[in-house]
Amino acid sequence: MSRPRHTRRILVRGLVQGVGFRYATVIAAQRFGVTGWVRNRRDGTVEAVVHGAPEAVEAVVAWARRGPEAAVVESLEVTEAEGEFSTFEALPTV
Repeated sequence: MSRPRHTRRILVRGLVQGVGFRYATVIAAQRFGVTGWVRNRRDGTVEAVVHGAPEAVEAVVAWARRGPEAAVVESLEVTEAEGEFSTFEALPTV
């Protein structure tokens, strides 16, 4: 029997580029066992799609509310998303 999986899109605003947010998100995703991707956006935000067990996805969302040490997260938007992924990777800026 397969466990339920959730997919969420996270959009992070604040001082979140140039502080290692993407790299730290990859590490957090690996630690919590989720798949998906993260990327910088030209508007200064960081966007991620996270897929996995509900509690693991929520752990990544909770982590993203703080981000890495140098980040200043002003707001975090979480919405439902679709997709399944085999890894978690940092994508190029869009």
